[in-house]
Amino acid sequence: MGLGAPTNGTKKRASLNLLSRRLQFAFTMFVMIFAVPAMAHQIRPGIANILVSPDTVQIELLATIEVLVADIDIAGLQDTNDAAAAENYDMLRALDPESLEQALRLDWPAISQKFQLFAGNTRLLADVSGVEIDPVGDVETTRESVIMITARLPDDATPVTFGWDESLGPLVVRQVLTDGGGYSAYLTNGEPSMPIPRVGSAQRSWVSALTNYVGIGYVHIVPKGLDHILFVLGLFFFSLHMRPLLLQVTAFTVAHTVTLALGILDVVQIPSTVVEPLIAASIVYVAVENLFFQKMTPWRTGVVFAFGLLHGLGFASVLGDIGLEPARFVTGLIGFNIGVEIGQLTIILAAFLLVGWPFGRTSWYRKIIAMPTSVAIAIIGAYWFVERVFT
Repeated sequence: MGLGAPTNGTKKRASLNLLSRRLQFAFTMFVMIFAVPAMAHQIRPGIANILVSPDTVQIELLATIEVLVADIDIAGLQDTNDAAAAENYDMLRALDPESLEQALRLDWPAISQKFQLFAGNTRLLADVSGVEIDPVGDVETTRESVIMITARLPDDATPVTFGWDESLGPLVVRQVLTDGGGYSAYLTNGEPSMPIPRVGSAQRSWVSALTNYVGIGYVHIVPKGLDHILFVLGLFFFSLHMRPLLLQVTAFTVAHTVTLALGILDVVQIPSTVVEPLIAASIVYVAVENLFFQKMTPWRTGVVFAFGLLHGLGFASVLGDIGLEPARFVTGLIGFNIGVEIGQLTIILAAFLLVGWPFGRTSWYRKIIAMPTSVAIAIIGAYWFVERVFT
């Protein structure tokens, strides 16, 4: 038979091969672009430790001073590189502590207008009483500083509220009491704190606390928990069969729930310098194993459980920074864990709807989608491991 025009079958196979190559490229690049850059200039929430006395309020604000001075809008961003004034921000990162403090004090009248500090309906004038700034280190890493703020209170016994402008991103507010404990909350979208009394602790209902901590847990996964997202995707791309996925997710959930509780209770404490590289290594492992096995191995569930213990310690570190109100300790712990679980299920559902459902039954799903994406996940995990060990 001579060389004639391509048959319909040949054209169809060529179209499928082209589609397969495009899908492979698209999914691999999506994972790479989505995950790799977001760790270097990651945005962290500010933390305000508030001590209220009968006549004064003192706030220890842990924040990125460069964000305040550069006057950039980081609302909804994950990386400062995406901000309009990113170049100015990067320039400020290279300033020595004395120069950066001088710039902060010079711009303080404008910066303080972005703070909502009230006693009742009276806006308070906040003064900077002290600044602590770390020396210049790796300019690619966020430099956290401490700003001490004080304000006089009117003689009307009104409670104090504090918040900051939505453009400055999320804010953790923690009431400081001399006997320990106190109100804490994770504030977004420019939301102010609850009224904090001059004597005793602010009180909120268990429903309010549960809802707040569910939101904190969810946001820690989607969109902020990129390493946890990639780990869950590594579990997903192992197999689309329900039993393997269910076994892995259950093992991971049970494990991180245990160490989350133990970490918050200070029963287990492992430095983040150890935990974070191991979390990155766990991403590499599950992704690489996806390349060599298509069925559950005797050790897969146990390994996922062990890695879940590590991820739980990572969750505990985040929740520890935010704080749990003693009166709502159990509620907050349960709420945070529920939020984490909803976040994980969101990732699995999204992956299923995007690739599992439309392509999972094809003969080329594993070769064209699951394996290349697992390779990309492994590369990112290895990059993070090196970064976390050597920086």
